[in-house]
This record gives sequence, C-alpha cells and structure tokens, in this order.
Amino acid sequence: MKADAVVLGAGIVGVSVALHLQAKGRDVVLVDKGGTAGDETSFGNAGLIERSSIFPYSFPRDLRMLLKYALNQTSEANYHLSALPSVLPWLLKYAAQSTEAATLRSAMAALPLIERCVTEHEALMAQAGVMDLCKKIGWIKMFRKSETMEKALKDAEKIQQYGINYDVLDGAALAQREPHLETGLLGAIHFTDPAFVPDPGALVKAYAKLFTSRGGRFLKGDATTLAQVAKGWRVTTAEGYLEARDVIVALGPWSDKIFRPLGYPIPLGIKRGYHMHYQRQGNAVLNHSVLDVDNGYLIAPMNRGIRLTTGAEFARRDAPKTPVQLAKVEPIARKLFPLAERLDLAPWMGARPCLPDMLPVIGPAPRHKGLWFDFGHQHHGLTLGPVSGRLLAEMIVGEAPFTDPKPYRADRF
Repeated sequence: MKADAVVLGAGIVGVSVALHLQAKGRDVVLVDKGGTAGDETSFGNAGLIERSSIFPYSFPRDLRMLLKYALNQTSEANYHLSALPSVLPWLLKYAAQSTEAATLRSAMAALPLIERCVTEHEALMAQAGVMDLCKKIGWIKMFRKSETMEKALKDAEKIQQYGINYDVLDGAALAQREPHLETGLLGAIHFTDPAFVPDPGALVKAYAKLFTSRGGRFLKGDATTLAQVAKGWRVTTAEGYLEARDVIVALGPWSDKIFRPLGYPIPLGIKRGYHMHYQRQGNAVLNHSVLDVDNGYLIAPMNRGIRLTTGAEFARRDAPKTPVQLAKVEPIARKLFPLAERLDLAPWMGARPCLPDMLPVIGPAPRHKGLWFDFGHQHHGLTLGPVSGRLLAEMIVGEAPFTDPKPYRADRF
C-alpha cells in the first residue's frame, strides 16, 4: 500500500494532524495499535481546551513543599521509589527549566498555540457536526487558604495582559455559580475563556470519523515496525505493508519507542494520572469543572458522570496502577460535592508526555528525511492537538507556518 503520509497514533494530536494534511490534499493513512481513536491519554483528561494556561506547570521552588513531595505526603503528587533512578534525571532537567526566565520563555513560545486553541477546535467541531461538545463555560480554580488564593491572583494578573479574562469570586459569589459545593469556601477564580468538552474520547472519535468520511484510511498497525526504505518509510499494518514519503510520530507517551532507536536523545518524561466517575446524589448539579487547588484534584461534569481527576504520579510509564492519590482525595471530593456511587469498575490511568520546558516537539527530525514529530503536549494534549496539527501540516507541505516553529524543534535540548 502507498500513501503520501502516515500518522502514527490516533489520539487527539495524531487525528488532528491527519485532518490538516488531508485538507491540504495529501493522501493520509492513520495507524494505531488498537485500530480505534481517542482511547488512551486523549480519553481520560479533564476535558478542558485551556485558553488560559499560557504559563506552564513549573517545578516547585518552595523547600517546604519539596520536602512534602519527597516524603510522598501530598495528594497532588506521588512517586514510585523504584522509578527514582530513571525519573530523577528528568526531574532535574525539569527543575532547571523552571526558573522565572525559562518559564517566561516557555510561556511566550506557547502563546501562539494557546491563542488559537479554541478557534482551531471549533473549526473541526463544526466540520464534524459536534458543536454540542463545545461548552464555552470556562473553569473554576477554587481556594481554601488565603495564601494560596493570593498567589493565584498574582499569577492571574500576569496573564491578563495577554487577553485572558477571569472573574474573582468570594465565597458568596462562588456559591451562586456552584450552589451544591460545600459551604464556607474562601473563594475562586473563574477563567471564562477556556472551553469544556464533556466527552473528550467522543470528540476524538468524531474527528477520526470526519477523516475517514473524507476518504482517509484508518488502519490497525504496529508503530514499532517503522523502517526507512528507499522512497520514504514503511510500517506494518493488519492489511500489509504501508509505505509513505512522510511519517508523523504522534504517539504521545509512547513516542520514545520510535525516536530513541533512531538516535534522538529527546528528554521525554511521563506524568501519570488517574480518574474515576461518580453518580450525583439527588438533584445535585455541577456547572463547571472545579479545581480544588489546596488538595490537588479536579472534578468535572462529564457526560458519563462527575469525573474526579488526580495530580501527577512519577513512575515508569508501564508500571502497574497505584491510585493512592485517588484514595487520598476521594473523601475530600465527597465533602466538596455530593458524589454518590462509583461508576467505573476500576480507576482509569493515563500518561501525560512532558518535555522539561513544558513545550511540545513539533517539526522535522533533524537527521531523517520525511520523519516528523508531534508529541510532548504535557497537560494540554486536548488543548493543543488541532493547532499543533495545523502548524505541522503547514511545515510538511512547505507553506509559511502561522508562527515560528523554532521553539518546538526536536534538537532544542
């Protein structure tokens, strides 16, 4: 089989770049190990198209908090001691990229992508006929401690200059927007620019359906069979060999299975996370996604039920599940909002692919013609999938990219 391009990985990033290349007239084949779209990391996130997150998640600098993290005493972070030899080098790189100057550089590099994240999604949603999955309601960052809220307000002031809108809520105003939360909460910041997707997995599947309805092929295949051949690249699929001039690696946390054997020392790290769905008690309603900053978890009103998502777990990507963070925060979440029975048989676990500077890799592989990268979107894969897909497609077909891709190059480390 022949194609112009093959995209490895059918999460939000892979499906998005496949759609953008297809729209530019390329014959594209989407290849995924499961043969279905949006069933891994793209399925289990918080459902936010995060227009307000210009500044990245940074490595903490507070010594008191670092000690708590080291002793595994917080709910927002957890680590496996057995994984420390492999995780620690990446954490040190992450810390080095979390200075004030480096964080500002990353923020300015992310800004062109963040600015277009909602509009790029809306364009694909309209084409796929799923605008009902776009809820332009923002999300709420909720506080219990005054020092936490004061710091968050200072951070919010920094992003206001970039056109980010938000409302500062005291306890009474928060109760008006979310009347079924527990009483006595200090306050919140309601970021109003982001959009909310109540079923991220369904959204990715709708995008994949749009791709195939326009003639795109979607095959089950093994990305690790990728090999360079005379006229490009070959990968083995369930229907036989597939050859293409260009290949795009959009495998999220599994991208290292391709770039490392090819000799690229890209420092890809993994932040694992968990979620569980719950029924609501009685007529309780949750109107927005709510982040409990002081306890490190988020609840979101998904179509399936209330989704409780956890913070970061530092462990080997394929290590067995250890949902200790979920166990810590579930009793707190039940006090915050009247959750009823669990709706999932077991906690879901996913892996966030992260680079130390919290920017993705988007662009060509420096030493292999026709090999392209689009991965490492950290906590914002859903947010940045369509916009990074547009950028990469423009680069592949030789158009002028809408923004300078240099900050996302593969060899920046």
